[in-house]
Amino acid sequence: MAKRYWLFKSEPTTYSVDDLAKEPDQTDYWDGVRNYQARNMLRDDIKKGDEVLFYHSRTKVPGIVGICSVARSGYPDTAAFDPDSKYFDPKSSPDNPRWYMVDVKLKKKLPEIISLTDLKAMPGLENMAVTRKGSRLSIQPVTQEEWKVIMTRSKGMK
Repeated sequence: MAKRYWLFKSEPTTYSVDDLAKEPDQTDYWDGVRNYQARNMLRDDIKKGDEVLFYHSRTKVPGIVGICSVARSGYPDTAAFDPDSKYFDPKSSPDNPRWYMVDVKLKKKLPEIISLTDLKAMPGLENMAVTRKGSRLSIQPVTQEEWKVIMTRSKGMK
C-alpha cells in the first residue's frame, strides 16, 4: 500500500511538539481522539510509515510545527478503558474497543511555525482540509501534492 500523508492537530497546552521531542526515541502514542470519522482513519487508514504534519491548534498562532512518521498502525486506545482517564468511555472495552490510537515519531521540529495564515496563502493548498472554513477534525488527510508544497516550504527555513 502506498504511503499516505496526514495532519494531526493538538492543542499545545495539552500535548505539544516539544512534549513529543522529550519522549524516549521522540516517539509516543496519539490518544484521546473522540470523533468517529477521525477514529475510522486511525483504525483503518493510517499505517506505519505514513507521514504526519504536527499542527498546534487553539493557540494564538495555529499552524504546522513538526514533521512526524507513524511508528505503529492503529490499535485500541487504552485510555478509553481507564476510569481515571479523561478519555474514559464505559462503552469501550478491550474485547470491543470503540476508540483507536497510533504511535508517532518526531522526524523534525520546524525552526518556525508554518501558520494557518501562511498555509492559506500558499499556492497549491487552496483545497487543503485545514485551510477550509469549518474544518475542525483533529486528524485530516493531506494529499501528496499538498505534502510536497509544505516540504518545499519547510526546507526553505533557516
